[in-house]
Order: sequence, then structure tokens, then C-alpha cells
Amino acid sequence: MATVAVILPAAGKSTRFGGKDKKVFASLDGRAVWLRTAEMFVNRTDVIQTLLVVAPEDLELVRAKYLAHMGLLGIEVVEGGPQRFDSVANALARVKAEAELVAIHDAARPCVTASQIDAVFASAAKTGAAILGVPARDTLKRADVSHRIEATVPRSNIWLAQTPQVFRREALIHAYALRGSLTAEVTDDSQLVEASGFPVHLVAGSASNTKVTEPDDLALAAAILKSRPAPKVPRAAHPFEDEAKW
Repeated sequence: MATVAVILPAAGKSTRFGGKDKKVFASLDGRAVWLRTAEMFVNRTDVIQTLLVVAPEDLELVRAKYLAHMGLLGIEVVEGGPQRFDSVANALARVKAEAELVAIHDAARPCVTASQIDAVFASAAKTGAAILGVPARDTLKRADVSHRIEATVPRSNIWLAQTPQVFRREALIHAYALRGSLTAEVTDDSQLVEASGFPVHLVAGSASNTKVTEPDDLALAAAILKSRPAPKVPRAAHPFEDEAKW
């Protein structure tokens, strides 16, 4: 079993979410979205480190509301940078040398399942780099800035990328070392690794592995989580269980 360090980027601006809280701190059935996400990783025997990356302006909030409890869960806080790649780079610098793989998972994706994590971890351990994704099922249109359709794009062999995205630690470090020399716009970590010359493999995910981006996504995520059977093994008492009552 490969050892894994998990990076949870949560330093975004949440401009599309609105409201008083950023999406990762919004309540999802009584607990913060990021915490629902982190719970999927912290109790795994193959995960040896979990790093939550937050924006500098959120550090005080995290320390005041979550830090003592995060110590109990073994979650480390990392200060993010101006852009997502800067934030991940800051966390990558803190990854333990004994971690064979590094998994990057959106802190705003709380609906990933244990079986999906198992599958992408296993693929990355075998191939060196793997991500979750779903095949495109809808017809794809390319439009101009005025939303006028320019072309219909063939959807054959087109996948929609999700997270976790999992890589051998050395391959990810190498890719990040090269990112300053890339001229093309890079939108996710797998593209960065691909650009460094390292092949990345796809593992079938699910549309239910949704990302909380707008307020309506909270209701969808809550419905997805409630639709799933309760864990067969009783979960230990959680330090955030009464968070909604604070």
C-alpha cells in the first residue's frame, strides 16, 4: 500500500458563491464543507498527512474556530498564495518525504466516495499519475464571447476532470519546478504534470462527485450525502459534531 499525503486547496475567493461565508466554510448538514471533505481522508490507513490550504485572510478564522480540533484530526494548515498553483506549491513544500504519492482534492468536493478514492489511489500507485473523471455525455458547443455558437465539438474520448488527482511525489515536484517555463494556460494539476512529460491516467468517477461552487450546490451535495447508506462501521465521536450549535 502506497503512502499518501493529501492536499486540500481551500484558498479560493469563492466569488460565485456569495454570502457571508466562503463555500468551504459554509455549513453542509451541520459541518463545514471542507470538513466533510477532509473526513473522507483523515481516517484512511494509507494517508499519512493531510494539509488544508487556506487564504491568508482566513488564517485567523481557521485558528479561532478549527485549529484545536484540527490537531486532534492530524490536519495541518498551510497559508495559500495569490493563485491556486501557488497555494498547492506551498503545501507541496510541506509534504513529508516518506509520502510516495500526493493527492490533490478540492476542499469543496465533499461527495467523493471511499471507493472512488480507493480506485484513483490504486491507479496512481500502479501508473504514477491518475485522476478521477467522467466521460462527457452532453453535446459540446464552443461559443464566442457573445455566446454565439461557433462549433459543435465531438465528445468522443472527452472526459471532464475531477479530483482527487494523484501523483508520485517526485513527479509532482518536478512538474511544479517547471511551471514557470510553461507558456500555455494551465488549469489543473494533471495538465501541469502532462506538460512536464509524465503521462496521466483517467479513472472513472461519478457525476455525484460534485463541486460546491454556488449556493444551490449545497442543497445538491446534502441530498447526495443523505442518499447514501450509513457507514457499516460506527464512526468515532467527532470534535466538530456540535459545530452548528456554536
